[in-house]
Amino acid sequence: MQRQFVLFLLRWLFNSLGLWVAARILSGHGITYDPNSGPLLFLGAGFVLSLLNALLKPLIIILSLPAILLTLGLFTLVVNGLTVYIAGKLVPGFEMTFWAAILAGIIISLINYVLTNLVDTNRNPKDYVR
Repeated sequence: MQRQFVLFLLRWLFNSLGLWVAARILSGHGITYDPNSGPLLFLGAGFVLSLLNALLKPLIIILSLPAILLTLGLFTLVVNGLTVYIAGKLVPGFEMTFWAAILAGIIISLINYVLTNLVDTNRNPKDYVR
């Protein structure tokens, strides 16, 4: 249970960082936010995105399985974009278009991939907490 909690915290931080990078890259091209809001905006959005990824995304993937199979997996980009778009709608002060959400989903996925490979998730969770 403690390991799952630590992994959720890591995903939360990675998603928050990914949202911040995506917002910086796509600012003015479909993503608008208040730059004075500070890191709390992205931590909140990252938390909402992490919850959506844990709870809602598996259901969306199951429902869209025919489209995922027909497109040889490319439809997962749309599923990722949909979860980012929903997270953006749920967090006040953070707006994005659907197409920007798909691009942000790609950026967040790349950042999560790199950071997850840098952090050895097979370690004991007690090694992370000191």
